[in-house]
Amino acid sequence: MSCERQRFVVDCPSRLLFDQIADKWSMMVLTVLDPGPMRFNAIKRHLEGVTQKALTQCLRRLERNGLVSRRVIPVSPVAVEYEITRLGRSLQHPFKALYAWMLDHLEEVDEARRIFDERGLPGSGTDFRIPTTS
Repeated sequence: MSCERQRFVVDCPSRLLFDQIADKWSMMVLTVLDPGPMRFNAIKRHLEGVTQKALTQCLRRLERNGLVSRRVIPVSPVAVEYEITRLGRSLQHPFKALYAWMLDHLEEVDEARRIFDERGLPGSGTDFRIPTTS
């Protein structure tokens, strides 16, 4: 299937991949893993608010897409370590650029949100606040 740029057709493979790498936790997980391999609980400690279920699902998606590798460490009890693959590492530059943009424009975004919320329109205020878990 070929996909047109800037047209997100339902069955376009890029749409599914975009959804899976731009979800709530994936970019943060890849950022946490940037320095090197890490065990599950260490990753979880770096991501305040993530549940065990959400982190497990995220790591599985990243592994399935070839962005993270999973290695079982034969100790007692068995441990699992995650590491960014070469393909996953290729996302670091765009992620860092996005993060830098966010830091540069956070005050402007906060101001836009405040103005929007003051209008009292349906869908303003708490409807769009970022939840802290899941």
